[in-house]
Amino acid sequence: MVDRKVALACMAHPDDAEFTCGGTLALLHQHGWQIHIATMTPGDCGSEQLGPEEISCIRRGEAAHAASVLDGTYHCLECRDGFIAYDGPTIVATVALVREVQPTLMFAHPPHDYLIDHEVTSALARNAAFFAGVPNLKTEGRGPFRPVPCLYYVDPVEGKDSFGTRVEPSTVVDTSRVIDIKARMLACHASQREWLRQQHGMDEYIEAMRTMGRRCGELIGAASAEGFRQHLGHGYPQDNVLASELGDLVHVRQV
Repeated sequence: MVDRKVALACMAHPDDAEFTCGGTLALLHQHGWQIHIATMTPGDCGSEQLGPEEISCIRRGEAAHAASVLDGTYHCLECRDGFIAYDGPTIVATVALVREVQPTLMFAHPPHDYLIDHEVTSALARNAAFFAGVPNLKTEGRGPFRPVPCLYYVDPVEGKDSFGTRVEPSTVVDTSRVIDIKARMLACHASQREWLRQQHGMDEYIEAMRTMGRRCGELIGAASAEGFRQHLGHGYPQDNVLASELGDLVHVRQV
């Protein structure tokens, strides 16, 4: 058990968290955790009909609504779709986010995914988890935050890396009992149904999420699940906080 129960999902775009770790966030919320969902962009390219400012305004509202399902807080770092950069200003902004939220646990995109925005966001989140505690990296109004949060990478889209290789999660969370909450969160992103149908051929994005959950659930004999890999490099926590907090709902696998 941990003393400070704060979880931060640091993702690239609105609805990324709901697709990949919304069920686990819902379970943590039920276990008394405070939930924060952050996106690097407001999703300004997520429409065929609306301009970037109009769709951004809509999607910020949708993301905040989704977070509110878990009594959570939404943050947007105001980068632009396709232009998320691993540069000085964005590094500082991401470190400032971690210092503001002070999470015990973080979720991020996997290092290798289908979209560069996801991969850059993954690197930014990994860096911020570590450098949030470094005093000489300055952020306005925010001092160092320690210890380094426990960092988990969500499964890549379709469970495969950019070369098509299957990525095996080492921690799988049974989200069967909160799948309807996860669907309610995803449904808040109403603007994306038509966009995903046109861009990705997904006519029903909530059903696509359920299908992803069923496939992951097959790994542990559950109706629905979410998969993760923990960042276990030097200087990062080695204990599996998800396992200690969620107990029998978490299955640790040798991969």
